[in-house]
Amino acid sequence: MRLADFILSNVEPILAGWEIFARSLGAGEHLDQLALRNHAAEILQATARDMKSPQTVAERAKKSKGLDRPLENDALDGASDAHAVDRLGLGFDMLEVMSEYRALRASVLQLWHDTAPGADERDVDDLTRFNESIDQSLSKAIASYTRRVDQARDMFLAILSHDLRNPLGAIAMSAILLPMVSEDQAEVRACGLTIAHSASVMERMIRDLLDYTRTRLGAGMPVKPASMDLAALGGELIAEFCAAHPNRKIEFRIDGDLNGRWDTDRIRQAMSNLMGNALQHGSADFPVTLSLRGEEANVFIDVHNGGEPIPAGELPRIFDPLIRGASADHPTRNRPGSIGMGLYIAREVAKSHDGRIDVTSSVEGGTSFTIRLPREAAPKIGQPILDVEHIDKM
Repeated sequence: MRLADFILSNVEPILAGWEIFARSLGAGEHLDQLALRNHAAEILQATARDMKSPQTVAERAKKSKGLDRPLENDALDGASDAHAVDRLGLGFDMLEVMSEYRALRASVLQLWHDTAPGADERDVDDLTRFNESIDQSLSKAIASYTRRVDQARDMFLAILSHDLRNPLGAIAMSAILLPMVSEDQAEVRACGLTIAHSASVMERMIRDLLDYTRTRLGAGMPVKPASMDLAALGGELIAEFCAAHPNRKIEFRIDGDLNGRWDTDRIRQAMSNLMGNALQHGSADFPVTLSLRGEEANVFIDVHNGGEPIPAGELPRIFDPLIRGASADHPTRNRPGSIGMGLYIAREVAKSHDGRIDVTSSVEGGTSFTIRLPREAAPKIGQPILDVEHIDKM
């Protein structure tokens, strides 16, 4: 059987292999079949049709340079473009997207070989056409992925620049006013407090940005686990948020043993981000609840709020600041002093403790972010793209 005909006759077995491999990747671990297979069938079918279409030597030369646009190429490029954009939204990095194509190529050729097809003088041409189509699809996917990331990064930098300008302006204005009010101690103190508060806001933004950069470069979130009582930390945070939001109802619930080995500062950072997110986006008609629950091997941190649910289309990308809220229908609304990385950092804190974070959101049940932490954290550090010495200086 010719390779193109084999592909069209065995789409389901090929897709099953694609699904298994995609699930083995970090971002695909908890996706359903529909998400794992997204656009794979279209890519396979367009590849087979492209292989079966007549092609002269001159046309092949043009195709290798991306100069011709036959119908089969448009179908293949469209499926590849959509696949890359969806994979980005689901949290796959570019290497994972590329590895899907590598696995697809190997799977098709292995399955075809296993059928022991009889030798045919056209086999070399079939293999050449197959590899050309897969390379074209991969090239289109990488270009689409990169373009979308660049667009999101430009938007992110614009937001960062805008949000940093406000505290910087407050510092500059206070510095101008100080010489004018030097004899009025109350005014001097007020200017000093404004400068200190604005500097703190900027420091928090820059710290979040550094954390984001470290994790994106592969260095992972730095953590130093030590024995701690999660209930005590939760009580401190609740007191802080109640004082800062006296008009909001905030509840605190604890259950079970909440002692373990975690990085106190990082856990505080994650819990604070989730609480701030709930207070910002939740309805004031419903309480914000922090629930801590201890089981034998794990503890769970749950932050719940009522109000308008997260749109279903945004749930898969809710933890990525470069993707989340980029639509005109649901733009991101950051808290003062935040550059929209709270959920991303909460996820990275959980991952760095060998844990995970999940989100559920509905009209009836409200919105809940739940972190699961092993009682004895085993810090997970990625393989850095830059050398360790360079990253440690960041």
